[in-house]
Amino acid sequence: MAGHEHSHDDHAHDHKHSGSPSQPHSRSHSHSHGKGGHGHGPGGHSHGPGGHGGHSHGVAADADRRWLLSALALIVVFMAGEVVVGFAAGSLALISDAAHMLTDAASIVLALIAMRLAARPARGGYTYGLKRAEILSAQANGVTLLVLSAWLGYEAVTRLFEPPEVTGSLVLVTALVGIVVNLAATWCMSRANRSSLNVEGAFQHVLTDLYAFVATAVAGVVVVTTGFARADAIASLIVVALMLKAGVALVRDSGRIFLEAAPAGIDPDAVADRMVTEPLVEEIHDLHIWEITSGQPALSAHILVTPGGDCHAVRRRLQGHLAAEYGITHSTLQVDHVGEDESGGLLQIAGPGASAVDAEHCADAHGPVHRAGPHEH
Repeated sequence: MAGHEHSHDDHAHDHKHSGSPSQPHSRSHSHSHGKGGHGHGPGGHSHGPGGHGGHSHGVAADADRRWLLSALALIVVFMAGEVVVGFAAGSLALISDAAHMLTDAASIVLALIAMRLAARPARGGYTYGLKRAEILSAQANGVTLLVLSAWLGYEAVTRLFEPPEVTGSLVLVTALVGIVVNLAATWCMSRANRSSLNVEGAFQHVLTDLYAFVATAVAGVVVVTTGFARADAIASLIVVALMLKAGVALVRDSGRIFLEAAPAGIDPDAVADRMVTEPLVEEIHDLHIWEITSGQPALSAHILVTPGGDCHAVRRRLQGHLAAEYGITHSTLQVDHVGEDESGGLLQIAGPGASAVDAEHCADAHGPVHRAGPHEH
């Protein structure tokens, strides 16, 4: 098969590569580096205005690790003391807090490991590197919150019916110390880059624990002043509700990334409708928007332009709009003229008023076709 060109912002130093026999592609007007933007797609590749040399991904790993380690040290030391006091006082609230602090410590360790894995460069078959190790960590944190909340919820409900004797003064003093320790740990965690879902997962663990200690302190005051032992179980249920909320959010957000859904706040149909308003653009299809990892959106699309139009100029304008308006600096755009294809008309359309059926270019349409004017999504 004939070779194809790829250009870096249309510089004169084009390089030749052999095309894949299984993927038909057009002449030198095609520009693509495949889903995710790093590999070489069927039509060459291009780097937009936010290309590899113009933007960076990921968190400030060294600085974040220091803050996470500081929070970890605070949590581990206090957790050991809390377990002892919790059993001595017979307080489920304190024991549940200690159990939650254990998951806090585990979540921070997991976040540290994931950060180190994500920092490894892409190589071999891992064309994204191991960036999604951070999302695995976030999902694991969410799942542990949900599992732990189920167990603590069961124990708390049981104690509502048969409240044990609770030493309120021990509960109160320990909870007050716990508030101070967790405030310090939360502050350390807040200094790390929370735009990373991985760091956010560990942060939510620690923040939920802070709320738990506040509830436990209130329970301790109630037990000391009124003798109402069920206050301890009620405090545990409040903690359970907070854990459920944080766990569901983490599982949902990490699940969206694994399922390659569009980032929250970005509507693919709205993006396509905006792109198709550009001069010379006739049609947009095969549009995909996803996140490589948290805070790293990516886009790929096939663009058909008016015959004779400047494909390179269209691509540059579209990539500029995507970066400026949607924060998508990692875009892969394959640009062709309408009806231009070596394999025999796979990309023909009948004109602006043609139906999506007329414009089908493969058996699997990969989403709606977007053209100027009213159209179905």
